[in-house]
Amino acid sequence: MHAAVVVFPGSNCDRDLAVAFEAAGAKVSMVWHKDTDLPDGVDIVGVPGGFSFGDYLRCGAIAANSPVCRSVAAHAGRGGYVLGICNGFQVLTETGLLPGALLRNAGLKYICRTVGLKVRTSASPFTAGYNAGDLVQIPIAHHDGNYFADDETIAMLQGEDRIAFSYTDNPNGARADIAGILSENRRVLGMMPHPERAADPVHGGTDGQALFRALTSTLAEV
Repeated sequence: MHAAVVVFPGSNCDRDLAVAFEAAGAKVSMVWHKDTDLPDGVDIVGVPGGFSFGDYLRCGAIAANSPVCRSVAAHAGRGGYVLGICNGFQVLTETGLLPGALLRNAGLKYICRTVGLKVRTSASPFTAGYNAGDLVQIPIAHHDGNYFADDETIAMLQGEDRIAFSYTDNPNGARADIAGILSENRRVLGMMPHPERAADPVHGGTDGQALFRALTSTLAEV
C-alpha cells in the first residue's frame, strides 16, 4: 500500500498519520500543499489534522483550494481512497468530497480528550476491522467538530449506512452524534476523532489500529 500524506501550513498531525500508515505496512510519501500532482502509484491519501492556514476564514476553506486538493479530488473521482482526520475532515467537506459542514463546538470551547465511539458500520475498507456496534476509545482535539447537515442529508447518511462512527456521549453538539461519515462509494472517510493517536500502546490505547490494518488488508487484495 502506498499512502500519501498531505502537508499544509499549520498541519500538526501529518507525521503521526504517516507513522500509523507505516506501522500498518504502508509506504508513505509526504506531499506539500503546493504540489500539483500526487506521487505515482498512490493508493490512499491522508489529509491530517491540525490548523491548516491557522483556521483563518473558516476551518479547511483555504486548504481546500490548495493546488494538491485538485489532485486529491481527482484521485477520489477515480475511485481512490481518502482518509481525512479532524482538520482533514473539514477540508473534505470544503472540497465537496463529503457532505455537510463542521461548525464551532456547541460549548464554544476547544476539546481535547479521549471519547467513546460506536462503530456504526463494518461495511467499508476503513471499518472492516471492527464489528458494527463495537465501542472504541479514540482521542479528539478540536474546536470546530460539530457536524452539521440538513435533515435530508442526515436521513440519506443513515439510510445508506454511511455513518462510520458516532459519539457515545456527544462532546460537541454534532447532529445525530456523528463522528465520521463515508462517501457514497465508501472509499472516502472523514472523521473528527484521531485514530492515529490510538494506534500505539505507548500512547495509551490501540483502538485505532484496526482502521489502518483494515486499509492495508483491503488494498493488498486490490
